[in-house]
Amino acid sequence: MDDSDRVRNDFTGDLAAAASLDALEAVRIKYLGRNGALTALMRQLGSLPAEQRRDYGARVNALKDEIAAALDARKAELARAALAARLAEERADPTLPVSAGASGRIHPISQTIDEIVAIFGEMGFVVAEGPHIEEDFYNFTALNIPPEHPARQEHDTFYLPERADGSRLVLRTHTSPVQIRTMLAQKPPLRIIVPGRTFRCDHDATHSPMFHQVEGLVIDRHSHMGHLKGCLIEFCRAFFGVDDLPVRFRPSYFPFTEPSAEVDIGCSREGGQLRIGAGSGWLEILGSGMVHPQVLRNCGIDPDEYQGFAFGMGIERVAMLKYGIPDLRIFYESDLRWLRHYGFLPLDIPSLVRGPLT
Repeated sequence: MDDSDRVRNDFTGDLAAAASLDALEAVRIKYLGRNGALTALMRQLGSLPAEQRRDYGARVNALKDEIAAALDARKAELARAALAARLAEERADPTLPVSAGASGRIHPISQTIDEIVAIFGEMGFVVAEGPHIEEDFYNFTALNIPPEHPARQEHDTFYLPERADGSRLVLRTHTSPVQIRTMLAQKPPLRIIVPGRTFRCDHDATHSPMFHQVEGLVIDRHSHMGHLKGCLIEFCRAFFGVDDLPVRFRPSYFPFTEPSAEVDIGCSREGGQLRIGAGSGWLEILGSGMVHPQVLRNCGIDPDEYQGFAFGMGIERVAMLKYGIPDLRIFYESDLRWLRHYGFLPLDIPSLVRGPLT
């Protein structure tokens, strides 16, 4: 048995005896450290005849790789065991009573989603959901978004690695793919409201790489722009709790609607404070329009027989406006002090019976 075989046998025994990550680290230092057994073997290289050095060096390097791989595998095994033991020790019992004085809070995002769903629920909308990871067809193509559109570029969209056929999945950039999936799966008439997470490459005080949107879709034989306007005017006034809230519609452009319109609400900025309601200013809060005939065709719906409207808004944006939250980023910082200030008691959740709280 030469020295390398002896080191291998000694290492095998030490590795098997290492029962913790600290013990494993000691084994690593013993064999791979600066003064370890492998270093000692390499120092013998200079004393060997020239014709033996190449073979000896190859054997020692192979042993070094073997030991490193065995250490990594053992480390992963011990880490899994340590995590399992920790989870077992820290397991929470959900049947225990709540501690005296403890009170949770509903996050403003959850509260706002419930308020929006409650309002549109009273108008006959039903909630629809879809996957966060989408096919290009549902996220772009079916929505009449051309290949050269900026929204398809890497600087604006999170793409997953290429698949075998060269295509790539995408983290959905809006909740509109749920509209496409619903139109493909169900026959009109349709009336859905779609709240959910969306993802875009942006991050500052008013943008987040992950944020929430809510979109609505109505498809039937008779809906027109007047129905769209009436629906959104009533929503804005109910959500902000202002019965005479001014609302205006400005012509705009979206690939998936025609005609399209931005929706503004009245506001006042007197004294450096923003107030929702009658005033000299306007504030844009959502986009809308009649569903583009090509989008209907892409979903197998005859645009000569059916038509409808769609709209969408950022949930964080309307929550910030309604509750006076100045920075978007703090929504996701898990600051309990902030949540205690802006959060809601569990019984404050709106429902179709109670309606939104104002």
